[in-house]
Amino acid sequence: MKNITVVGSGTMGSGIAHCFAQYGFDVHLVDLNEDALKTAIEKIGKNLDRQVNKGLLTAEDKAAALGRILPFTDLGVALTSADLVVEAATENQDLKAKIFQQMDAAAPAHCILATNTSSLSITTLASYTQRPEKVIGMHFMNPVPVMRLVEIIKGYQTDEATLTTIEDLTRTIEKVPLVAADYPGFVANRILLPMINEAIETLFQGVGTVEAIDEMMKLGMGHPMGPLRLADFIGLDVCVCRCLRCFTTVLGKTSMRPAHCCATWSQRATLALKPSAASTITAKIQSNPLHFHFNPCYCIELLLYSMCSSI
Repeated sequence: MKNITVVGSGTMGSGIAHCFAQYGFDVHLVDLNEDALKTAIEKIGKNLDRQVNKGLLTAEDKAAALGRILPFTDLGVALTSADLVVEAATENQDLKAKIFQQMDAAAPAHCILATNTSSLSITTLASYTQRPEKVIGMHFMNPVPVMRLVEIIKGYQTDEATLTTIEDLTRTIEKVPLVAADYPGFVANRILLPMINEAIETLFQGVGTVEAIDEMMKLGMGHPMGPLRLADFIGLDVCVCRCLRCFTTVLGKTSMRPAHCCATWSQRATLALKPSAASTITAKIQSNPLHFHFNPCYCIELLLYSMCSSI
């Protein structure tokens, strides 16, 4: 396996492209937006610079890695010689289904089709292709160049040859493949997201401040990052609403419902969904033009309700 195509040039897609290029693979990075591709390449360059500054890579290594990444806006052209394609588009079932149909139609017969989804069914995505045995989940963690885990998810029809190939490939880029069944949330998010949800509920009830909740989990539980700050990095729209609503619907567990919502608010567009740090969650809501004049923790509930109502 030599040629990797990555579909989507956002945070995850660019990170995946970075890792494969760093370890000698030829990478085709695909996005419909040329500006997004340019931004992704620049970001990869900056991240490689950090590795050079830390002594992890040489300047020559950086130049070689960047030279292995080619940007494309045409998926069909990008897939001409692909051995593996990793879809890293927005966490949306309909969008991913459409992309999988396109990948299946354009990729060579031997090509493995992988997805970076953190919650959507691999079996369902495979059903949109003519090669379900070659469809698999590769759930990379953010930031991809740093985090060692890749959660590998087998669909119902994923064959052992595909699983073995992807496990070996993951080790080649010096990451650890751990296999999960195709079940809502797999392993990582099924455990992580209810914890984040409970942290938000704890904040809402006034049990602790943002700083106290995050520091307690770091100092007392050994977590490198607090759950509220981590929620910012993942995105509240994805981690708290889309995924947890999926868990609640499929698993029937009321304990996995997004934190209790007490009012109706449909103006999601006025809010920034990914503030830079957990301490800015309440500040972002307090400063929005609707000017709420009550407990900022209550505003978080309205934020979650807004996102749940509009997804």
